[in-house]
Amino acid sequence: MRTEKKLFSLSSIKADFEQIYYSVSITTPLREKGEFTLKKPDLMKWEYREPEEKVFLYKKGNFLFYIPEDNQLIKSSFAEENHESEILNLLSGKKILQDHYLIEFSPFPTENAHAFQLKLIPREEDEYSFILLEIDEKSWLIRKAIFLDWVGNKTEFRFSRIKTNVRVPQSFFELKVPPDVEIIEKLEKP
Repeated sequence: MRTEKKLFSLSSIKADFEQIYYSVSITTPLREKGEFTLKKPDLMKWEYREPEEKVFLYKKGNFLFYIPEDNQLIKSSFAEENHESEILNLLSGKKILQDHYLIEFSPFPTENAHAFQLKLIPREEDEYSFILLEIDEKSWLIRKAIFLDWVGNKTEFRFSRIKTNVRVPQSFFELKVPPDVEIIEKLEKP
């Protein structure tokens, strides 16, 4: 698949993102915006700017989630946060999609005329019933990823102003927090 090859060949990705969470229990979706950076093999940072500032950092198997307004830093392992680890796998090209998903062409409404859409159905039971991907037909990069869970909740990631193979210093993935920050550690589930 061209998208996998393209993503696998990249050393880094930087993009603006919009994350929209649609809940079956809440009528108004939660919309968040910010900047996303991925550096291979195992660094990912989501810097949320709207509606509140927060930082979500994946670094060598661990997630750090810093919420300045609450003065909290939440630490957890890779297995804890499924859609974040799944979006990392998709965007990094780490996962061979055909090994893990049944793949179908599945058009869905879009504002992008130069894209095609795929539906990924997990081969094994997963938190998600399926994932929809919108892929730019010129760059072969993922412009949109939609995760639908079994309950009916939907998390949508939209990417814009995508830059590839940009130089990102290792220090960019160091999380600076105040000395009095409350640290909450989530233990990995067996």
